[in-house]
Amino acid sequence: MRISDLSGCLSGHDTTASGLSWVLYNLAKHPEYQECCRQEVEELLKDREPKEIEWDDLALLPFLTMCIKESLRLHPPVTVVSRCCTQDVVLPDGRVIPKGVVCLVSVFGIHHNPSVWPDPEVYNPFRFDPENIKERSSLAFIPFSAGPRNCIGQTFALTEMKVVLALTLLRFRVLPDKEEPRRKPEIILRAEGGLWLRVEPLSAGPQ
Repeated sequence: MRISDLSGCLSGHDTTASGLSWVLYNLAKHPEYQECCRQEVEELLKDREPKEIEWDDLALLPFLTMCIKESLRLHPPVTVVSRCCTQDVVLPDGRVIPKGVVCLVSVFGIHHNPSVWPDPEVYNPFRFDPENIKERSSLAFIPFSAGPRNCIGQTFALTEMKVVLALTLLRFRVLPDKEEPRRKPEIILRAEGGLWLRVEPLSAGPQ
Protein backbone atom coordinates (compact mmCIF):
# COMPACT_ATOMS: atom_id res chain seq x y z
CA MET A 1 0.00 0.00 0.00
CA ARG A 2 1.35 3.46 -0.86
CA ILE A 3 -0.01 5.67 1.90
CA SER A 4 1.04 8.89 0.22
CA ASP A 5 -1.75 8.21 -2.31
CA LEU A 6 -4.44 8.29 0.38
CA SER A 7 -4.89 12.05 0.71
CA GLY A 8 -8.50 11.92 -0.42
CA CYS A 9 -9.39 9.07 1.93
CA LEU A 10 -7.44 10.02 5.04
CA SER A 11 -6.87 13.71 5.15
CA GLY A 12 -8.79 15.93 2.81
CA HIS A 13 -5.72 18.00 2.01
CA ASP A 14 -2.07 17.39 1.14
CA THR A 15 -0.40 18.76 4.26
CA THR A 16 -2.25 16.45 6.64
CA ALA A 17 -1.75 13.54 4.25
CA SER A 18 1.99 14.21 4.32
CA GLY A 19 2.00 14.45 8.10
CA LEU A 20 0.04 11.20 8.46
CA SER A 21 2.24 9.38 5.99
CA TRP A 22 5.46 10.33 7.75
CA VAL A 23 4.22 9.58 11.26
CA LEU A 24 3.06 6.13 10.14
CA TYR A 25 6.48 5.64 8.57
CA ASN A 26 8.23 6.68 11.78
CA LEU A 27 6.06 4.40 13.91
CA ALA A 28 6.72 1.54 11.48
CA LYS A 29 10.45 2.14 11.88
CA HIS A 30 10.12 2.21 15.68
CA PRO A 31 7.79 -0.64 16.70
CA GLU A 32 8.42 0.03 20.40
CA TYR A 33 6.85 3.49 20.05
CA GLN A 34 4.08 2.12 17.86
CA GLU A 35 3.19 -0.42 20.54
CA CYS A 36 3.17 2.26 23.25
CA CYS A 37 0.72 4.29 21.15
CA ARG A 38 -1.46 1.23 20.58
CA GLN A 39 -1.57 0.39 24.29
CA GLU A 40 -2.46 3.99 25.13
CA VAL A 41 -5.41 3.92 22.71
CA GLU A 42 -6.54 0.46 23.87
CA GLU A 43 -6.50 1.60 27.49
CA LEU A 44 -8.50 4.69 26.65
CA LEU A 45 -11.17 2.76 24.74
CA LYS A 46 -11.09 -0.51 26.69
CA ASP A 47 -14.80 -0.38 27.57
CA ARG A 48 -16.03 1.17 24.34
CA GLU A 49 -16.20 0.59 20.63
CA PRO A 50 -13.58 2.45 18.55
CA LYS A 51 -16.34 4.33 16.72
CA GLU A 52 -17.23 5.90 20.07
CA ILE A 53 -14.00 7.90 20.29
CA GLU A 54 -14.89 11.45 21.32
CA TRP A 55 -13.34 14.91 21.16
CA ASP A 56 -12.38 14.91 24.85
CA ASP A 57 -10.58 11.58 24.41
CA LEU A 58 -7.96 13.17 22.17
CA ALA A 59 -6.47 15.11 25.08
CA LEU A 60 -5.92 11.77 26.85
CA LEU A 61 -3.40 10.47 24.30
CA PRO A 62 -0.19 12.19 25.40
CA PHE A 63 2.29 9.70 23.98
CA LEU A 64 0.53 9.51 20.63
CA THR A 65 0.63 13.31 20.54
CA MET A 66 4.37 13.29 21.30
CA CYS A 67 4.93 10.85 18.43
CA ILE A 68 2.98 13.08 16.03
CA LYS A 69 4.92 16.18 17.06
CA GLU A 70 8.29 14.48 16.72
CA SER A 71 7.33 13.31 13.24
CA LEU A 72 6.25 16.85 12.32
CA ARG A 73 9.63 18.05 13.55
CA LEU A 74 11.58 15.48 11.57
CA HIS A 75 9.38 15.67 8.46
CA PRO A 76 7.49 19.00 8.44
CA PRO A 77 4.85 18.92 5.68
CA VAL A 78 5.65 22.54 4.78
CA THR A 79 9.43 22.96 4.77
CA VAL A 80 9.64 26.73 4.15
CA VAL A 81 7.45 29.80 4.70
CA SER A 82 7.91 33.38 3.57
CA ARG A 83 7.31 36.63 5.42
CA CYS A 84 7.55 40.27 4.37
CA CYS A 85 9.24 42.48 6.97
CA THR A 86 6.91 45.29 8.02
CA GLN A 87 9.76 47.12 9.75
CA ASP A 88 13.55 47.03 9.92
CA VAL A 89 14.72 43.98 11.84
CA VAL A 90 18.04 44.18 13.70
CA LEU A 91 19.77 40.80 13.99
CA PRO A 92 21.86 39.84 17.06
CA ASP A 93 25.10 40.53 15.15
CA GLY A 94 23.96 44.06 14.28
CA ARG A 95 23.03 43.47 10.65
CA VAL A 96 19.67 44.85 9.55
CA ILE A 97 16.97 43.27 7.39
CA PRO A 98 15.28 46.28 5.78
CA LYS A 99 11.56 46.88 5.84
CA GLY A 100 9.85 45.44 2.76
CA VAL A 101 12.26 42.55 2.26
CA VAL A 102 10.65 39.13 1.77
CA CYS A 103 12.41 36.53 3.91
CA LEU A 104 12.26 32.77 3.50
CA VAL A 105 12.14 30.91 6.80
CA SER A 106 13.36 27.31 6.67
CA VAL A 107 11.07 25.26 8.89
CA PHE A 108 13.10 22.18 8.00
CA GLY A 109 16.33 23.94 8.95
CA ILE A 110 14.96 25.12 12.30
CA HIS A 111 13.69 21.63 13.11
CA HIS A 112 17.11 20.12 12.30
CA ASN A 113 19.26 22.70 14.08
CA PRO A 114 21.61 20.59 16.26
CA SER A 115 22.08 23.45 18.74
CA VAL A 116 18.36 23.19 19.54
CA TRP A 117 17.67 19.55 18.71
CA PRO A 118 20.58 17.22 19.63
CA ASP A 119 20.91 14.34 17.14
CA PRO A 120 18.29 15.99 14.93
CA GLU A 121 17.91 13.03 12.54
CA VAL A 122 16.96 10.68 15.39
CA TYR A 123 13.23 10.08 15.92
CA ASN A 124 12.73 10.60 19.65
CA PRO A 125 9.18 11.43 20.83
CA PHE A 126 10.45 12.15 24.34
CA ARG A 127 11.75 15.48 23.07
CA PHE A 128 8.12 16.57 23.54
CA ASP A 129 7.71 15.24 27.06
CA PRO A 130 6.37 18.17 29.13
CA GLU A 131 9.54 18.13 31.24
CA ASN A 132 11.73 18.49 28.16
CA ILE A 133 9.99 21.45 26.53
CA LYS A 134 10.12 23.89 29.45
CA GLU A 135 13.44 25.49 28.47
CA ARG A 136 12.90 25.32 24.70
CA SER A 137 11.87 28.35 22.69
CA SER A 138 8.33 28.25 21.36
CA LEU A 139 9.82 29.11 17.96
CA ALA A 140 11.99 25.98 17.87
CA PHE A 141 9.01 23.91 16.66
CA ILE A 142 6.92 25.58 13.97
CA PRO A 143 5.32 22.96 11.68
CA PHE A 144 2.31 25.27 11.37
CA SER A 145 4.40 28.45 11.19
CA ALA A 146 4.10 30.96 14.05
CA GLY A 147 2.73 34.33 14.97
CA PRO A 148 -0.51 35.99 13.84
CA ARG A 149 -0.29 34.41 10.37
CA ASN A 150 0.19 30.81 11.46
CA CYS A 151 -1.95 27.98 10.10
CA ILE A 152 -5.57 28.49 11.13
CA GLY A 153 -6.25 24.77 10.55
CA GLN A 154 -3.60 23.37 12.90
CA THR A 155 -6.04 22.26 15.61
CA PHE A 156 -8.21 20.49 13.05
CA ALA A 157 -5.15 18.87 11.41
CA LEU A 158 -3.78 17.54 14.72
CA THR A 159 -7.23 16.28 15.68
CA GLU A 160 -7.62 14.52 12.36
CA MET A 161 -4.19 12.91 12.67
CA LYS A 162 -4.90 11.66 16.19
CA VAL A 163 -8.20 10.06 15.18
CA VAL A 164 -6.79 8.40 12.06
CA LEU A 165 -3.73 7.08 13.89
CA ALA A 166 -5.72 5.84 16.88
CA LEU A 167 -8.20 3.91 14.76
CA THR A 168 -5.48 2.59 12.45
CA LEU A 169 -3.27 1.31 15.28
CA LEU A 170 -6.25 -0.43 16.91
CA ARG A 171 -6.68 -2.57 13.80
CA PHE A 172 -3.30 -2.86 12.15
CA ARG A 173 0.40 -3.28 12.78
CA VAL A 174 2.37 -0.98 10.48
CA LEU A 175 5.66 -2.32 9.10
CA PRO A 176 8.39 -0.58 7.08
CA ASP A 177 9.11 -1.36 3.47
CA LYS A 178 12.62 -2.53 2.58
CA GLU A 179 13.48 0.67 0.73
CA GLU A 180 14.37 3.77 2.71
CA PRO A 181 12.42 6.79 1.38
CA ARG A 182 14.21 9.89 0.18
CA ARG A 183 12.68 13.22 1.14
CA LYS A 184 11.39 15.21 -1.80
CA PRO A 185 10.66 18.80 -0.75
CA GLU A 186 8.13 20.38 -3.08
CA ILE A 187 5.33 22.68 -1.95
CA ILE A 188 4.59 19.80 0.43
CA LEU A 189 7.25 17.39 1.73
CA ARG A 190 6.88 14.08 -0.10
CA ALA A 191 8.89 10.91 -0.56
CA GLU A 192 10.61 10.29 -3.88
CA GLY A 193 8.72 7.45 -5.57
CA GLY A 194 6.05 7.45 -2.87
CA LEU A 195 6.11 6.39 0.75
CA TRP A 196 5.50 2.66 0.98
CA LEU A 197 4.54 0.68 4.09
CA ARG A 198 3.10 -2.73 4.88
CA VAL A 199 0.17 -3.32 7.21
CA GLU A 200 -0.88 -6.47 9.05
CA PRO A 201 -4.31 -6.90 10.64
CA LEU A 202 -4.16 -7.47 14.37
CA SER A 203 -5.73 -10.86 14.96
CA ALA A 204 -7.37 -9.78 18.19
CA GLY A 205 -8.11 -6.24 17.08
CA PRO A 206 -11.61 -4.71 16.84
CA GLN A 207 -13.45 -5.26 13.58
